[in-house]
Formats: sequence, structure tokens, C-alpha cells
Amino acid sequence: MYDVEKSLGFLLAKAYQRAFALFKAELETYDITPPQLGILLFLWQEDGMSQVELSEKSQVDRTTLGGLIDRLEKNGMVERHPHPHDRRAHQIRLTAQGKALQAPLTVCSQRSLAKLTAGLSEAEVNDLIRML
Repeated sequence: MYDVEKSLGFLLAKAYQRAFALFKAELETYDITPPQLGILLFLWQEDGMSQVELSEKSQVDRTTLGGLIDRLEKNGMVERHPHPHDRRAHQIRLTAQGKALQAPLTVCSQRSLAKLTAGLSEAEVNDLIRML
């Protein structure tokens, strides 16, 4: 008999739900969601990407990404600027506030990850990262 509760798909979905809940709880103080944090992470690596570039790197569809950027913009973390080489596109740039959040949100992220992996050794965490 097939045990759905031990299936890889079910367990991965449950791991995602748990990780999302942990990150969400850590980020509530900053009024930011885990998907919005994901966008900020990419911008902290390379500020000024176009929405298309962000969509490709984050693997978030353009419509969903537009909503995430709208919320980050409304909260003063990013701004849209005309793209210097493509008049149809915008560059997404971090504001001073968006840049200043890198350190505290990184700490939140590290705390969440520590909670998520609390029962694993460092070698097991590295193996999990490699496998994923």
C-alpha cells in the first residue's frame, strides 16, 4: 500500500510549508513576506536588474513579480527607474531603506534556517543543499 505521508512530494511540500511559516514569522516585524525577501536577495547581489532579469533569476512569473515589486515599492524598499538601454523596461533599484534592511533581514533568514535545520548536522545540511 502506498503511504502518501512518506512520499517525496508530500514531504517536500510539508518542508516548504514549514520553511515558509518560519520565515514568515521572522519577517513579520519588517512587514515583508518570504517571496518579497527573495526579490531583495537578488537585488542585494545585483541592484538595478530589469523586471525580466529578476523574473528569470528568481523563477517567478512576470505577473506575480510585478505584484511583489509593487508592494516593495509601496513600502519604500525599491524604485522603478527607466532602463537606459530599453525604453520598454524598468530597472528595479534598491532605495536606501532597501539597502539598510540587508543586515537585519539576513539575520532573520539565518535564524529561520537554524530553526528549520535544528535536527540536522552540518554535513546533513550540506548534503541536503547538494541534493536540492
